[in-house]
Amino acid sequence: MTQISKKMYSYAFLLPAGIIYCGLFLLPTVMSFFFSMTRWTLTDWQFIGFENYITFLSEPSLNIGFRNTIIYAVLTCGLKVIFGFLLGTFLCTNIKTKDYLRSVVFFPNLLSTIAVGVAFGSMMHPSQGLINKALAAVGIIGPDWLGNTKLALLSVIFVDVWKGVGVATVIFIAGIMSIPQQYYEALMIDGGGSFEKFWHITLPLSRPAMNSVIILALIGGLRSFDLIWTMTKGGPGFTTDLIASIIYKQYAAGFYGLSTAGNVILFIIVSIIAFPLYRFLTKSEVDL
Repeated sequence: MTQISKKMYSYAFLLPAGIIYCGLFLLPTVMSFFFSMTRWTLTDWQFIGFENYITFLSEPSLNIGFRNTIIYAVLTCGLKVIFGFLLGTFLCTNIKTKDYLRSVVFFPNLLSTIAVGVAFGSMMHPSQGLINKALAAVGIIGPDWLGNTKLALLSVIFVDVWKGVGVATVIFIAGIMSIPQQYYEALMIDGGGSFEKFWHITLPLSRPAMNSVIILALIGGLRSFDLIWTMTKGGPGFTTDLIASIIYKQYAAGFYGLSTAGNVILFIIVSIIAFPLYRFLTKSEVDL
């Protein structure tokens, strides 16, 4: 078999995956860019250039939505990294129930996001919710978690972290367990204790896992929609609106081209933030 034949034979194995990738990702992406510059319905379309982008960017609630999206993404990402790393470190110790505790920590991620939103929305009801009833039992008057403009977004962030920290924990566990034990043994010979193990070995050598958690959690926070829509629908007022919820409201109102332009803008925002951050984080990784 000639060299050219070998290359063609190799590329033949990539062809099915390439067709699927083009059909399910590249083609819809190109079509989204095109239809974002049209006024379209299910049966007709009219090319209008960048009018949808101008209209979407002039949306009165967009400034609030953009600010909330950044706050939501940064806080959920940061808290998942912190709690996930601490839990992952703890669950890699020699405790007898670590396997059971790992399953408990990961369990919320198996639940439907819609079901979690509905459940916590009910639990956070100002008068009938389980949380405020529990607080009232000890003499504390609970706030309106989802109706207070200062607490609503933070309440949803708490639920998001509760649900998603399990994935971060699993990634950290995998990263910590991949660290060679020889490093810890060498540190013990030099007289290092538990803190030295954590600070000089576990923390720096788990950077690849930490970088993965940061990227995944940040992108997930920037694109988040289902949980916040289930719990608050962007309210009270526009105080918990995210870019994704603004896009949905435009789509629900029948402005399909406008909502498509919003999706393209959200895609650009995520790309502008995620790709440079990924390059920055991977430069500082420690090789094992």
